[in-house]
Amino acid sequence: MLTKEVLTNIEEQPKDHSNREWIELDWDELNKRIIRKTTDKGTDVAIALEEKAPLKVGDVVYEDEEKQIVIRTKKEKVYVVYPKNIVQMGKAAFELGNRHTPCLISESEIVVRYDDTLERLFDEVGVKYEKTERRFTEPFKYRGHQH
Repeated sequence: MLTKEVLTNIEEQPKDHSNREWIELDWDELNKRIIRKTTDKGTDVAIALEEKAPLKVGDVVYEDEEKQIVIRTKKEKVYVVYPKNIVQMGKAAFELGNRHTPCLISESEIVVRYDDTLERLFDEVGVKYEKTERRFTEPFKYRGHQH
């Protein structure tokens, strides 16, 4: 099956479908315009987007009465850090920045991709953390730097 456009997005226009299939991408694959994948139910799909806009989580790339094919990201191993105060937040962010480790920061947590060397860092900072899996809805932003 070949699709060349995004029809809609289930996040922006929620609509249930009796037979929804998922194409799971790594978050960095969202920027690709040409992709060939198999859905979670075995449908082979080729995507050749004519627009330059990146794919987003929830994009519907195919739909008829029988099936709907939607984009989502794969679950990835991550650490979720839960600073209890501004000091722990500052120390954790400083140490992660020192290592040039991309992270996503919200009001209550810091999320970083899994790297077993980070556990010692979190223990030294004294911050609570857990190893889990998450689906990313936005890519990490890498910033260039010079030494």
